Amino acid sequence: MSDYAHDFLPKEVREGLELARKRDLKRRSRLRVRTDENVYPILRLWDNGFAVDRENAERLRGYVDIYDGARHMYQALIVASQDDGFEMLFDFKRSTATTDRPALDYDQPEDAPVALLSSR
Repeated sequence: MSDYAHDFLPKEVREGLELARKRDLKRRSRLRVRTDENVYPILRLWDNGFAVDRENAERLRGYVDIYDGARHMYQALIVASQDDGFEMLFDFKRSTATTDRPALDYDQPEDAPVALLSSR
């Protein structure tokens, strides 16, 4: 919310607008952060971190997995960086993109197929 709105709107109106904004973000976003026990909706994601609803952030720290729907995107080590009263912002100390293939240094046989050819 802009600084202008903070100056002139009553506290109850600002809180109501922020709740509506978060509810809309939760509905539209498929992004989730997952710990061993819990899954939290991600409100916003950027290169170096993400934001979740402040209510969900108390126990969120350490190693987590980031998902877009069912697709596993990252494994990350996170640290809380900022609490703005509505959202908790987290920074990636480390994030590694996940793949569905073995690592490049995985030993593959020399005669392994490189493509599938049709019989047409």
